[in-house]
Amino acid sequence: MLSMTGYGKAEYTGEGISLTVEIKTVNNRNFDLNARVPRAFFALEDKVRKAVRSHIERGKADLYINFSDTRRAASGVNINEERAQAVFSAAKKLALLLGAENDMTVSQILRFPDVVEENAYQDVSELEEPLINAVNAACENLNLMRRQEGEKLSSDMLSRMEEIERLVLKIKERAPLVAAEYKDKLKARIEEALSGVNYEEDRLLSEVAFFTDRANIDEELTRLFSHIAQFRSIAESGGAGSGKKLDFLMQEFNREANTVCSKSNDITVTNLALSLKNEIEKVREQVQNIE
Repeated sequence: MLSMTGYGKAEYTGEGISLTVEIKTVNNRNFDLNARVPRAFFALEDKVRKAVRSHIERGKADLYINFSDTRRAASGVNINEERAQAVFSAAKKLALLLGAENDMTVSQILRFPDVVEENAYQDVSELEEPLINAVNAACENLNLMRRQEGEKLSSDMLSRMEEIERLVLKIKERAPLVAAEYKDKLKARIEEALSGVNYEEDRLLSEVAFFTDRANIDEELTRLFSHIAQFRSIAESGGAGSGKKLDFLMQEFNREANTVCSKSNDITVTNLALSLKNEIEKVREQVQNIE
C-alpha cells in the first residue's frame, strides 16, 4: 500500500553532465504531473512524463530537473545578442521617459531570461538514457518513502477497524434487547394509563412486532461485518487502486451507520452508532491519502 505523499531524489554525473531530479507528491483524486524541464530536455519531456506515470497511479506530483553541462566552458557561452540589445534599449528608453539615469549594467542584462542561452542540442539521444534513469531512480526513492508511509497508515487504519468491529458487535448484542425493553415499557405505560383496566394483549404484541420490524438492523449489521472483512483484505493486499476501493468502501460504511442511527429508538444503540460514525470518519480521512 502506498501513501500519496512522499519525496524522492536522484543524481547523475558523468561525461561533463550533471543531473539532479527531485519529485514530491501529495494526495489528489487523479494523476496530475507538473514537470519543470530545462530547455535542453524539451524534446524528451513526453518520455519523462511516461516514466513518472509508470511509477504513480494517482496524486499530484511536482518534478524538478536541474541540469548543467561543464562542456559549455570549452565551447564558450552562447549569448542571444538580439535579446540583450532589446533589454538594453528598453532600459534606455525608460530612462529617457522618466528623466532618470540609465544604470543598467551588463551583469544585469545577463540575468534576464533568454539572454544567456543553454546549449541547443541537435541530437538529445545522448542525454535520454541518463535523464530517464535519473527520473526512474527518483521515482523509486519516492515510492520507497510512500510505501513506508503507507504501511504506517495501513497499520493505523487496521487498528481503527478493530474498534469499528468492536462497536458493531456491541450494537449486535444490544439490538435483540431493544424490542423486549420496548414491550415492557409500552405495557407499563398502558397499564398506568388504564389503571388496571384489561386491555388486548394481541394489540400490544402487534404494536411490538411493528416496532421490531421497523427498527430491525440485522441487514445493516451483516453488511457492516462484510465491509470490515473487505477492508482488511484490501488493506493487507495493498494492490493497485487500493485507495479508490477503500474510499468507496468507506462511503458504504457511512451509509450503513447512518441507517442504524435513523432506525434506532434506543439511546444505547444510538450512542454506539454515533461512536461508530466517528471512527469511520477517522478512517475515511486517512484513506484519502492512499494511492
